Amino acid sequence: MQEHELMWRQLLRLDRNAAASLQIQLRSTLANAVLDGRLPDGLKLPSSRDLARVLGISRNTVSLVYERLVSEGHITSRAREGHFVHGGIRRVEVAKVADSGDKPARPNWNVHFAPASINRWLNRPAGWQKYRYPFVYGQFDPRLFPLTEWRECNREALEVNAVHGWAQDDVNGGHPELIDQLIRFVLPRRGISAKAGGVMLTMGTQHGLYLISRLFGGPGRVVGIEDPGYMDARNIFSHGGSDIQPLAIDAQGVMTSADLARCQYIYCTPSHQCPTGLTMSTERRLALLDHAVRHDQVIFEDDYDPETQYIGQPLPALKAIDKCDRVIYLSSLSKILAPGLRVGFIVAPAGVVRRLGELSRLMIRQVPGNNALATALFIKHGHYDRLLHTTRQSLSQRAEILVDALRKHLPEASFSIPQGGSSLWLTLPGRIDQRALLASCVANGLLFDPGAPFFNEESQACCIRLGFSVIPVERIEPGIVELARHANAYARRTSMSRA
Repeated sequence: MQEHELMWRQLLRLDRNAAASLQIQLRSTLANAVLDGRLPDGLKLPSSRDLARVLGISRNTVSLVYERLVSEGHITSRAREGHFVHGGIRRVEVAKVADSGDKPARPNWNVHFAPASINRWLNRPAGWQKYRYPFVYGQFDPRLFPLTEWRECNREALEVNAVHGWAQDDVNGGHPELIDQLIRFVLPRRGISAKAGGVMLTMGTQHGLYLISRLFGGPGRVVGIEDPGYMDARNIFSHGGSDIQPLAIDAQGVMTSADLARCQYIYCTPSHQCPTGLTMSTERRLALLDHAVRHDQVIFEDDYDPETQYIGQPLPALKAIDKCDRVIYLSSLSKILAPGLRVGFIVAPAGVVRRLGELSRLMIRQVPGNNALATALFIKHGHYDRLLHTTRQSLSQRAEILVDALRKHLPEASFSIPQGGSSLWLTLPGRIDQRALLASCVANGLLFDPGAPFFNEESQACCIRLGFSVIPVERIEPGIVELARHANAYARRTSMSRA
C-alpha cells in the first residue's frame, strides 16, 4: 500500500472547505474513477483502514462509502479478501462516423433568429456577491434564511408517502397543498379572497408575465407600462409584438390620461412601484379601476414585493378591491424566501387560469413538485410568518441607516423615504454620465442598478436604484461614502467641461 499512497492521494483529492461532505466527495470521486476507467476492472481497493489513514479521514467514512458503492454496483466485496472494482461495468460508446475531410458551411445564426425585440435590461457582473458594497436588488440575505426549518420541510417532503404525491405528472398543472396554503395564509394578508380554481402556480412572476403576454398580447394589442417601469415587462410584451404605451407616473402612481385611454391592457406595480418604490394611493387605485371599467381594459397587477411594509399599514391589492374581475394578479414568494426557488402564482378568473394553464403546459408542463410541497409545509408550520417578521425588521433597520447616510453624504440628491420593500430610487444632482459612474464604482467594489433601463426613452436625469437587502448593515454608510466620492467627482468634471 505504501508505494501507492501518492497515487491514491492524487486520485481521491478531498476539499475540506467544500460545501459537500467528505463522504459525498469520496463516493463521487471513487465512482467516477471506476466509470471512466481510471480504476481498471478487478483492481483491489485499499482496506478501509489504509485508505482512511492515507486520506486523513475517519475509517467509518470510508466504510460507509464502500458499502454504498457495493450497493450501487460500482465495486464488489469478497469475504476475507476486500473490495474490488466491479468487472461488469461498461460505458456505452457512441459509434464513430468516418470523417470525409470536407468542412461544410456552418449556419449564419443571425439569419435564422427571429427579429429581436428585447431592449435594455440589468446585467450584473459575475460574482457580484463578492463585491464590498453590493447595493443590488432582488436578492436575499442567506444569513436571514432559516436553513434548519427549510431542511426540515424538505425532509418531510421527501418521505415515501409524500414523494408518491409530487413525483408524478400533475395533469392539473398545480400542487393543491401549496395553493391551499396561499389561499389560507398568504393572499388574505393582501386582502385577496380566492378559490382553488382561480389560483395557478408559476416559476416566478417572470414566467407568469410571459404567459400573460402570450394569452393577451400580440400585434395590434396596446399594453400600457409605467414609465419609468419594469424593463422586462416592456421586453416581454414587445417580444410578442404588442405595442407599448409608456404611462406617466407621479407620487400617487399611474396617472389617468389620454395615453392611458389608448391602452387595452395596463401593467402596473401598485404596492411598491418599480423602480421608484412609491405606493399607489387609494384614490388613484379606485380611479384606475373606474377607468378600466369605462374603457373596457384589463389590468395586470404585479405585486412583486407585497409583504415587506415596515412603515404604516399596507394598502389592499388592486385585486382585493376589484369588483368586476378586471385585475389579473401576479406575485411570488421570492423576495422573502429566495429567488432561486422560483415560487410564483397568478390569481385570476377560473376561465383565465385554465387558458394560462394550457399555455404553461406547453412550456414547462408543471412547476417542480418537491419545491412546491416543501414551500407549502414551510408556510403551514409557521416558518414563513417568522421569516417575514425577521425580514421586515432587517429591511427597516437597513432603510433607516441608508436614508441617514444619504442625507449626510449626498445631501443634494433627491429620494423618497422607503415605506417598505428593499430598494431606494435616487436621483443624483447634475448631469452625470451614468455609465461612466457605474464603471468607476464597479471598479472600486460598489454595485448599484443603473436607472436608464427602466425608462422607455433615454432620460436626462441620473437615476439609480440602491438595493439594500443583501449588503451588510455595517457597510451601508461606507458604501454611500464611496458612492458620494465618485458622484461628486463626476459632477465636478461635468461642470468643468461646460465651463
